[in-house]
Amino acid sequence: MTTEKVRILIIGSGPAGYTAAIYASRANLSPVLYQGLEPGGQLTTTTEIENFPGYPEGTTGPALMEDLRKQAERLGTSIRTGIVTSCDFSARPFKVVIEDTHTVEADAVIIATGATARYLGLESEMKFRGMGVSACATCDGFFYRKKDVAVVGGGDTACEEATYLASLCRKVYMIVRKNYLRASKAMQDRVFNTPNIEVIFEHNTKEVLGDDNGVTGALLVGNDGSERTIAIDGFFLAIGHTPNTKVFGGQIELDSEGYIKVEPGTSKTNIKGVFAAGDVKDPHYRQAITAAGSGCIAALDAERFLNGME
Repeated sequence: MTTEKVRILIIGSGPAGYTAAIYASRANLSPVLYQGLEPGGQLTTTTEIENFPGYPEGTTGPALMEDLRKQAERLGTSIRTGIVTSCDFSARPFKVVIEDTHTVEADAVIIATGATARYLGLESEMKFRGMGVSACATCDGFFYRKKDVAVVGGGDTACEEATYLASLCRKVYMIVRKNYLRASKAMQDRVFNTPNIEVIFEHNTKEVLGDDNGVTGALLVGNDGSERTIAIDGFFLAIGHTPNTKVFGGQIELDSEGYIKVEPGTSKTNIKGVFAAGDVKDPHYRQAITAAGSGCIAALDAERFLNGME
């Protein structure tokens, strides 16, 4: 196994990872960044983006991430392909193993591995991902103004997404597999008091329907075996996210959902010299701009730490 020594290692390549790399590069920290399983992160599956500052005409997820990658590279970041298979944060320098063949010893580590949206696992769902299937109403709801959409889920997040979409869309269906909502009473009240939301209880999605232009409907099956089809243009998943922290289990403090815990207002974890940025520590906002901002914070925190200012 080969070994190298670096000042700062960044794990992950979404907006948080690339922004951390930009700031670390400008601080002459010579960062090394490993891209992981999904170079560019979740945004690479998003077609149109209109809410990231600096793009007055909008852009696409892949184009935005390519811009960030090029910027980080131009400023001196060494960007590499590889997956972290194990790590040891018990002492400095921290040891991070890449694909069981290469060890990186780092004085500081920024974890920006993101979170993965949970999907139903339907083949048709994957087929229309980015063509009407979305896991972020705040990101993509704007494109369905005055159209009909569906939200899958019955918790607080699903209710929040449904009420947000109801302010933009003509009709919002909520597809709930149980005969009740799991959401808080306040969120349930909001849903039931919004006239253009229809809750379809005791149903699951059997198939997402569509054509070359994208989603056109959904085939639902009731708990009694009956089937019905709804005509929709957008299909939103709101059944949760899984933070990509499995490899760090036992090494760093996580909350009950698996998100990395940080000191409020910082990127600092319970281990001095290890920082977290982006969706991997943010179960609430999950936006490209908030991830990028937290990447900046992590790089500044890491710089202060490496310069002995902590």
